[in-house]
Amino acid sequence: MKKHIPNAITCLNLFSGCLALYFAFKGELIYTAYLVGIAAVFDFLDGMVARLMGAYSEIGKQLDSLADMVSFGVVPGTVMFILLQRAEASFLSIPADVAPFFGFLITIFSALRLAKFNIDTRQTTSFIGLPTPACTLFVASLPLILETEGLLAFEIILNPVVLLVLTIVLSYLLVAELPLFALKFKNFTWQDNSIRFVFLGLSVILAVVLKFAAIPLIIVLYVLLSVIKKTSQTS
Repeated sequence: MKKHIPNAITCLNLFSGCLALYFAFKGELIYTAYLVGIAAVFDFLDGMVARLMGAYSEIGKQLDSLADMVSFGVVPGTVMFILLQRAEASFLSIPADVAPFFGFLITIFSALRLAKFNIDTRQTTSFIGLPTPACTLFVASLPLILETEGLLAFEIILNPVVLLVLTIVLSYLLVAELPLFALKFKNFTWQDNSIRFVFLGLSVILAVVLKFAAIPLIIVLYVLLSVIKKTSQTS
């Protein structure tokens, strides 16, 4: 019976992703962003509950990837598609009604990322490449920033070049051979978790000061600290 509890939580992640898509199709990206946050919470909880209960299963592993493909694969691609539409994006000679489909590069590379994760034995205690929830939180934060930060945010975020560059960079990071630390604590000593404590502390400060605008910066901080950690280990 206990093995079904993490799977039930995973299904709540999937349901949140479906609702996020529903609101995205209606153009209500603020609700989509909130539901992405809820899906991310469920995605964190299913793994934590599985570890605490010792309720690992092969079906749970596959279900988790399938749920993530919706919540953290299809959803961010759809959000980027809509943002590119709103920006009336056109790239080089590609017309504005075709260019938004570039947003689905994030969906494609998210699928590659999830497939790679399932067969990569190096990613048991850390990650290789940007996790799909982190990528999705970055993309989903953009409508929230547009809603709260005023004209300057519109000029920056709804710039077609900015959106295209973000799409390409995020797609690359999803599959890059880039070691990133995981927020998994085996203990709470500073020696073993200094990078995690620094990340969490700086993230809280950024969130308090910048609110929604902190989310993309926190993702960037996560990548930078991982690179610094890797560099310090190899030097």
